[in-house]
Amino acid sequence: MDTDTLRLFVLAADKLNISAAGRELGLAPSVASAWMAKLEKCIGADLLHRSTRKVSLSTEGLEFLPYARDIVAREDAARAALGQGRAEVSGTLRFTAPSTFAQLYIAPILPEFMAGHPELRLDMRLSDKQFDLIDGSFDLALRNAVLEDSTLRGRKLADDTRILCASPEYLKKNGSPNTPEELQHHQLIAFGHDLPHRMVKDDGTLAEFNPKVGECKLIMDDGHSHKVATLAGAGIAPHSLWSAHKELSSGDLVRVLPDYTCVADTALWLIYPQTNVLSAKVRVFMDFLLERIGRNPAWLQPSL
Repeated sequence: MDTDTLRLFVLAADKLNISAAGRELGLAPSVASAWMAKLEKCIGADLLHRSTRKVSLSTEGLEFLPYARDIVAREDAARAALGQGRAEVSGTLRFTAPSTFAQLYIAPILPEFMAGHPELRLDMRLSDKQFDLIDGSFDLALRNAVLEDSTLRGRKLADDTRILCASPEYLKKNGSPNTPEELQHHQLIAFGHDLPHRMVKDDGTLAEFNPKVGECKLIMDDGHSHKVATLAGAGIAPHSLWSAHKELSSGDLVRVLPDYTCVADTALWLIYPQTNVLSAKVRVFMDFLLERIGRNPAWLQPSL
């Protein structure tokens, strides 16, 4: 087993095409197929399922892929340290992020990144559902959560300030609560059964309330739909400041209990598997997001 063969496997897994992967490495289709067969014989398992119509990863291939990526990344890092790395970042970067955040902040700046790295292919999975980085063979992920998993490493993109919001129409009809305790008399929208149970006042005073999620009239697990329902007047809901700041500025949403923020240990993290060397493709994309989004977050601008 050598790194050239592993590099072929990683490319074939990304492209689901052995011949195309071989061409990228300057190999004839027959040579690429022979290399893959030799690797599978060495491993003792079929890594790729082939048919006349398509190529797919086997169960063993899915399990082996993260380790193959790691070995290839380590070789690239070692070559780069010796000044032998490629000047142009290339390959496929698999990235996952919450769909709402990606729509607002990542998708609009992708053309700039792609123009600067024309040889790099982005394979993105955008969903409020969290994918497993190892099982999904992801190189990098954006998570709006607490970083607890010891198998992951990360850099904080930005703080995640969470506040309560409602539409002007809802508050006109139902009134505005003056204390966190009064929230229990309102229609609360829960995000995936998650409601804030503690809030902190600007002066540092903590307040707790115990809403019964089972009595919430609306529970949603999609961030964009959650905000749309709040805008439509469905109730009071917790929102990240990055999600609601434009609607707050325009007056389409009103901050409820403006002297309070929700107590949460979450932040916006860029994370990657601990087993992986921080490859050049991951580093350039991470640095780009940190520079364009994290350095001066739009939702924290004084004008807002």
